[in-house]
Amino acid sequence: MKKLGRTAEQRMAMIRTQASELLWNGRLETTVDRAKEVSRFAEKMLTLAINSYEDTRTVQKEKVQKGKDKEEKVVVDVVVDGPVKLAARRAIMANLRDLKPLKNEKESKGDYNARLRAVKHPLVEKLFREYAPFYADRAAKSGQKGGYTRVIKLGQRRGDGAEVAIVELVK
Repeated sequence: MKKLGRTAEQRMAMIRTQASELLWNGRLETTVDRAKEVSRFAEKMLTLAINSYEDTRTVQKEKVQKGKDKEEKVVVDVVVDGPVKLAARRAIMANLRDLKPLKNEKESKGDYNARLRAVKHPLVEKLFREYAPFYADRAAKSGQKGGYTRVIKLGQRRGDGAEVAIVELVK
């Protein structure tokens, strides 16, 4: 692992933040050395999600429904995470920053808040619901795991001459 001119805490904070941005937006522009480190870290998080996204259990829970005259207890089947998926979810939540989705142009503040209440950790849900099934299917078809990101070198930055690159998720 390169030091990138920072202390260990600063370096990991920067890599985690940039990896979160990469996984949320699908691409990121940064220096070549940072891009390579972010790519490695993001691939590890994706691998965690891909290896565990299918581990679910169905359990029965009692819910209380309030009627006009009385309250009734109803048994409902609920799908919950299995132990492997739960451990992976917690590891991902510990290593990535939790990003909030942007408010749509024509969306009211109440609708935006209601949408945010529906999903507690949008980036983690995106990993498990979108990326994991896509990359697992891709691996099953091609017979090859890994290679979820690519680094494209752009050349030197005008201000300081640093090598710049784009990191993006492979689709």
